[in-house]
Amino acid sequence: MKEIQLKYGCNPNQKPSRIFMEDGSDLPVEVLNGRPGYINFLDAFNGWQLVKELKEATGLPTATSFKHVSPAGAAVGLPLSDTLAKIYAVENMGELSPIACAYARARGADRMSSFGDYIALSDTCDVDTARIISRETSDGIIAPAYEPEALAILKQKKKGAYNVVQIDESYMPLALETKQIYGISFEQGRNDFEINNELFSNVVTRNKDIPEQAIIDMKIAMITLKYTQSNSVCYVKNGQAIGIGAGQQSRIHCTRLAGSKADNWYLRQAPQVLNLEFVDKIHRADRDNAIDTYIGEEYMDILEDGVWEKTFKVKPSVFTMEEKKAWLASNTDVTIGSDAFFPFSDNIERAFKSGVKYIAQPGGSIRDDLVIECCDKHGMVMCMTGMRLFHH
Repeated sequence: MKEIQLKYGCNPNQKPSRIFMEDGSDLPVEVLNGRPGYINFLDAFNGWQLVKELKEATGLPTATSFKHVSPAGAAVGLPLSDTLAKIYAVENMGELSPIACAYARARGADRMSSFGDYIALSDTCDVDTARIISRETSDGIIAPAYEPEALAILKQKKKGAYNVVQIDESYMPLALETKQIYGISFEQGRNDFEINNELFSNVVTRNKDIPEQAIIDMKIAMITLKYTQSNSVCYVKNGQAIGIGAGQQSRIHCTRLAGSKADNWYLRQAPQVLNLEFVDKIHRADRDNAIDTYIGEEYMDILEDGVWEKTFKVKPSVFTMEEKKAWLASNTDVTIGSDAFFPFSDNIERAFKSGVKYIAQPGGSIRDDLVIECCDKHGMVMCMTGMRLFHH
């Protein structure tokens, strides 16, 4: 197919709209179901690049959950603990395939941001993955292939309108890419920089011990950032992004935003949250919203008399600030990546509060010495990659 006509562009008033190949060749994608929109395809193609590169870098099946041209989550296909299976709402689905585990992790780390996501998978979408997707609010999926039964499950979603796209995994884009802003054409070399083990060889801190899992987590962080709107910072633990701060003008605001998301991910695993007793047949989105409110600063919005009864069978006790701090203190061995250098040590101090031990960032600030000194104070390991990863 030479082109795909779209309903409209970013907004309903932006017509006409289409995707096509400038050289007149066939598109490397096929729409198997639904009618994807302009933003759907932006998410699909950015997400596909992320999972393709992450699979190549780690050798593991990978998935990402995209919203508004930035990932809400990204992960590799490692098995789920019972606790993670519960907070990702897949505890009753039995043993899952590696690609299904990857999507459960990518979707589950930040369920609030992943609501209505566009999914990208590095591997064939199997029945396990399709079953997870069928239960969630999602706009669509892109993958290199689909098992027939999985495709049948997906085609039933959204009253038959769920967007399913298949991409030719052998497709290679041109070395030069162009786009227009205000009628003016921009051209640049495609960012085909390879993120591999060598990128993390320049360890500048006194502590230089980086276990294999931390290297995998650094790859996840940096490849995720490569396709996240800048400025961006990404926290990763045990094979999945747990907090992504995207599109902030200030680096410390990225670090705080991503850190608060990482904290929420860990707070959801606390006994106070795991033992919440929800009313029967509560919708997933309502449950997720209730948990997010309960662990936040405005917890009384969900615990007021006359309000909590709509969500819980038993009124929960307040999850106090002291209890939260004690629980968060047990989160360790987290990795953080940044798409550009940390200009001040305040980023390191904030990251440390969320359990960060391993850091990957380009370096190059005039205050690198102070950033390194702060890392050494906390026994952290920091690599300076020398490679900026801005994405716009």
